[in-house]
Amino acid sequence: MKFLKFILAGILFGIVMSKSEAISWYRIQEMFRFQAFHMYGIIGTAVTLAALLTYTIKKYKLRDIQGNPIIFTDKEKSVARYLIGGTVFGLGWALIGACPGPLFVNLGHGYWPILVAIFGGLVGTYAYGLFQNKLPH
Repeated sequence: MKFLKFILAGILFGIVMSKSEAISWYRIQEMFRFQAFHMYGIIGTAVTLAALLTYTIKKYKLRDIQGNPIIFTDKEKSVARYLIGGTVFGLGWALIGACPGPLFVNLGHGYWPILVAIFGGLVGTYAYGLFQNKLPH
């Protein structure tokens, strides 16, 4: 019962991803080939909503569900790490045809080959945990 709200949020996320066609390999390839605006519209809407929510959190000093203040910390400004990370992420996204969130929505739709991508993501996350202290941050 404690995690019901998170399960419901996940179900809502899956429905939105599915109905918006954000899980479609065709739509993602279309985006990377600059053939359609569909995915750019979805991503643009998400970025705009995130910016508005961040602004609202900062302006009204909102707190998290446990009453703790939500604090935003400035990160080190390093263009190279964003370029390298974004390139690796984008290449994986283009090759697989899905970003991490919709992987599980695809699995819920019964696209079993997506398990290969999920396994790769888990191995990559584990490897990052092993080498985290040796990587530049």
